[in-house]
Amino acid sequence: MPRIARGAIPSPNIWNAPQVYELENRAVDPEGAADAAMRELRPWAGATVLDIGCGTGFHLPVLAADAGAVIGVEPHGDLAGLARRRCANLPNVSVHAAAAQDLPLPDASVDVAMARWAYFFGPGCEPGLRELSRVVRRGGAAFVIDLDATRGSFGRWFSRTVPTYSAREVEAFWVRQGWQRRTLDLTMTFERRADLEAVLRIEFAPEVAEQAVAETPGLEIFYPNVLRWRYF
Repeated sequence: MPRIARGAIPSPNIWNAPQVYELENRAVDPEGAADAAMRELRPWAGATVLDIGCGTGFHLPVLAADAGAVIGVEPHGDLAGLARRRCANLPNVSVHAAAAQDLPLPDASVDVAMARWAYFFGPGCEPGLRELSRVVRRGGAAFVIDLDATRGSFGRWFSRTVPTYSAREVEAFWVRQGWQRRTLDLTMTFERRADLEAVLRIEFAPEVAEQAVAETPGLEIFYPNVLRWRYF
């Protein structure tokens, strides 16, 4: 059994199918729009960057190219191990097996924190937000990227798969917390049709996934997201 950090919220897509999720990571946002939007708001050249819920470490090498130090945190011990192996030759990268609400970092030790599709989904993530307030330095910023369930076919498929999700409640939560938002119109672009279909099948309930496959021609999917951020 994999080692799971206490209090971690399960992530069935990557936890159950990390190889397929790797295909998804490769497909998402080939233009780099998400990173560009974050860099515009708070550049991280030479900074200490924290990636919360880093999974197998897909984004860590890109961050390490110009950050001073990169810290990956992942609650699933096996995935954290894969992230360490991925970054074994990058001396400015470290990876910890830990949860977002219990970061193994000193106070005021991070310049930029980010979480992509991990943990910070709205109500219930207050412990993780308190940890962000503890570890991010004055002048730093935190970013959360998440699916916009109110837009596009992807949002509709997600809402059918998770009918208890309330986009209105999530939005109201972030407004109360004082975070800002920007829409991100991302895409997933695949090299093979089989990869696209495999990704849809780890993201949605079986019957929804089959409908998504039938509704999606070609190799590209519109992937509506929201970028949220706060300065410290």
